Amino acid sequence: MKDDAMAGRVAHGGDVLSFGRFELFPSERLLTADGAPVELGARTLDTLIALASRPNEVIGKRELMAEVWPDVTVEEGSLRFHIASLRKTLREGKDGARYIATLAGRGYCFVAPVARSSERATANVALAGYAPKANSLPARSMRMVGRSEVVRALSAQLITSRFVTIVGPGGVGKTTVAVAVAHDLLEAFAGAIVFVDLGLLNDPAMVCASLASMLGVSVQSDDTFPNLTAHLRDKRMLVILDNCEHVIDMAARVAAAIFTVSPELHILATSREPLRIEGEQIHRLMPLGVPPDDPGLTAPIALTYPAIQLFLERAAASGAPLDLTDANAVTVAHICRRLDGVALAIELAAGRVEAYGLQQTALLLDEHLTLLWLGQRTAPPRQKTLQATLDWSYGLLSELERVVFRRLAVFVGQFTLEAALAVVTSPTVAQTLVFGAVDSLVAKSLVATRPVGAMMRYRLLETTRAYALALNVEDSELADLAARHTTYFRRWLEQTGSEWATLSNAAERAPFLANLGNVRAALEWCFGPDGCAESGIALAAAAAPAFLALSLLTDCKRWSERALRALSDDTRAGAEAMHLQAAMGLSLMFTGGNSDAARVALNSSLAIAEERADAVNQLQMLGRLHMFHHRIGEFRVAMSYAQRSCAVAESVGSPAATALARCQLGISLNYLGDLGGARAELEAALQQGPGAQRTSAILHGFDHYNITSGYLARTLWLQGYPDQSTRRARLTVEQARRIDHPVTLSVALVWAISVFVWVGDLQSAEEHTNRLIAHAESHSLAPYLATARGFEGELAIRRGDADKGVTRLLACLAALEVTRYQLLATAFNIACANGLAMMDRADEGLARIDETMRRVEANGDLTYMAELLRVKGNLLLSISGPVGDDAESCFAQALEWSRLQGARAWELRTAVDLAGLWASQGRPDPARALLQPVLAQFSEGLDTADLKVAGQLLARLS
Repeated sequence: MKDDAMAGRVAHGGDVLSFGRFELFPSERLLTADGAPVELGARTLDTLIALASRPNEVIGKRELMAEVWPDVTVEEGSLRFHIASLRKTLREGKDGARYIATLAGRGYCFVAPVARSSERATANVALAGYAPKANSLPARSMRMVGRSEVVRALSAQLITSRFVTIVGPGGVGKTTVAVAVAHDLLEAFAGAIVFVDLGLLNDPAMVCASLASMLGVSVQSDDTFPNLTAHLRDKRMLVILDNCEHVIDMAARVAAAIFTVSPELHILATSREPLRIEGEQIHRLMPLGVPPDDPGLTAPIALTYPAIQLFLERAAASGAPLDLTDANAVTVAHICRRLDGVALAIELAAGRVEAYGLQQTALLLDEHLTLLWLGQRTAPPRQKTLQATLDWSYGLLSELERVVFRRLAVFVGQFTLEAALAVVTSPTVAQTLVFGAVDSLVAKSLVATRPVGAMMRYRLLETTRAYALALNVEDSELADLAARHTTYFRRWLEQTGSEWATLSNAAERAPFLANLGNVRAALEWCFGPDGCAESGIALAAAAAPAFLALSLLTDCKRWSERALRALSDDTRAGAEAMHLQAAMGLSLMFTGGNSDAARVALNSSLAIAEERADAVNQLQMLGRLHMFHHRIGEFRVAMSYAQRSCAVAESVGSPAATALARCQLGISLNYLGDLGGARAELEAALQQGPGAQRTSAILHGFDHYNITSGYLARTLWLQGYPDQSTRRARLTVEQARRIDHPVTLSVALVWAISVFVWVGDLQSAEEHTNRLIAHAESHSLAPYLATARGFEGELAIRRGDADKGVTRLLACLAALEVTRYQLLATAFNIACANGLAMMDRADEGLARIDETMRRVEANGDLTYMAELLRVKGNLLLSISGPVGDDAESCFAQALEWSRLQGARAWELRTAVDLAGLWASQGRPDPARALLQPVLAQFSEGLDTADLKVAGQLLARLS
């Protein structure tokens, strides 16, 4: 022990130990008070250094004497003399100050909070130079007692070690401390802090999805780990995982995954037990300090203990202010000790003082509570302690309060007063009585409150709710309660349905996510052994838009599928079945690819809408099927859905319906090669304004106003307006960035990149491709990630690296084939064929072009036909030389197609290639006659790649 103690002193000899108004410099043997030196005898100073270097540690009297007098044998009275001298110097007891505790029969303990200069400096450096931003943190508690030093120490530890788990018994205040630490570090992380309450989850599998939703990551696969880690890989931020214990294994897996891949990510977890993973630093949050069992305890000394402070504060807040005296200090200390310093238990006890008085409260505590510390994993010590506390507290409630308390346990996480009144009220309990009982339970600390904006929200603490759920309640009462709970949240979903599409950040999502815990719990009951499947079907149908809006596609798929299985023959053609099939189809499309199962579900929903003559839902389903068939490359089929949408939209008669239908029609016309018609429809859709189309964004997975703008950019380039096209592409990307919707931004980036490649702005194309890769990785958007890799290949070919480019493109095309995502397959096959020609593999390129042309003719991607013929002509030339008639025939057909479609961009490229061929054959006059009028059609974009090449060739021909 002596060697260990001396080692500790040496290790900290260069530190400054700060406590209260004092600073101790052990290496300089100096004590200062408010900066002024304090005179101490040598042995007294040695005693102080020994104690302060090991704060909150009991040092035996013999050990302490051996350290202060290493070579001399002294009596115990000498030590008591120097302890008394220290207490006098430190002015212990003045203004409640307390530094040295005597533990009878054991020794002495330095009990004042001690800060070391190195820790303080680290924290100060870490917190400098940042500006706070908006975040999703709960409000900081205004009545946190006895935790200031812990918060400062945790803040410093979190900055240096990056991963800290606060471990301690229930009710000890882990969440309160974690929130306080987060608020302290707001500047250090520039506001980049996300708070995830895992206590809202019943299913461990939802841990990853919940974190992803709070981060705004679009969850579009069953395994979100790779996508979540990709999103966080380069982020500097603080992630708080609160209440991990009931999902400990999955929480540990998620924490380990994100901590390992992200060197700038910091994690603060709270749990009943450690996560037990590499890199984790454990901070055991001990109960509040309580006075020792000392009959001579005085009021000033008692007031130095946080547990006493909390008891007095809560007693006063409940209407029973106490004047702490030497006489009653022992009683208060006894209560706090019996409750082991657990904050929640102390608050509950203090709340009873007004009704029963201090002495009777202490007696009730002894008579009705037994505190057990079993230490089992399935029954942690803190749960046993709070079980006893809650037994006592519950016994003090009136019968009405007990009924309301039991019923409030049906809520998972936060709930509003409106929800409580709707669910708890019954024929035997009037609403006015519920209102009063909730107010009483709040006053007695059995229900916690938290304002969210202008709305007050309520919550049973985790262990309080577990206690209430374990109480004996008649099955009929439970069934009625669960049914009312289900009904309330179904109505809430129906009433708030129009708001889901507007949620774009964690702060806006937080209140809705909190209620989704109740929705999941209600669904679990509905489809459970004692539930009501009919109610579950209605609830699942109402919940589907919420799950889709928050990208909780796994939830959407799970509950839609469960509800569809529960349908009876009489309900398979009803409105709920229609909504469930629609949700099932869309969730399958994104989580499992563009499968036949997704198509069948979407068609089933459309059939029900048509059978019911429901025009609004017909339009929605036609839009989803239009999107589905576009994604799989069936462009003629997609056009049929667009045409049907226009007919239905006319019957609906709303601007949103008209804009949606014209957008679909414009997109299909673009692919089919009617560029003039496409432009007219797209511009007409845009004239409806963003609001009209954005109302349907959630129904289809992206913002239609933005998509319309992206397709218009492509159409403008094809028509021969490269400058307008480029401006429109950049505007589309910026609008998508502001919307903050993952799929919308991905689509905007895809079409912008294609425009930049066409105009020859390879630098902008590369910048946006890199942005698309990062975005698609972080949001689990596999088709868009494969598309971005395809653009990488095309850019490599254009820069002369054909080997790399073809390899990337072949991998991209294979990946898109697996997911049946064929929107850009034609463009990538053209680029791949060009790359193969550069590698002297023109015959392979020609075979690829011929196969692509067969697909285009079959599926209707005709806008690329002119370009396919032009590339085929060049491939034939590379094989047969400049005299090939077949190549010239291909160029002639390409010109015919481009002029028929009004595709001046394709026409210019073909005219340049054909004019070049004729010039090489010694025919400059017809070459000039061909190229000159085509080039004259362009009034802008003269510095773009194709126009520069055309101008240079025409100059040579002249």
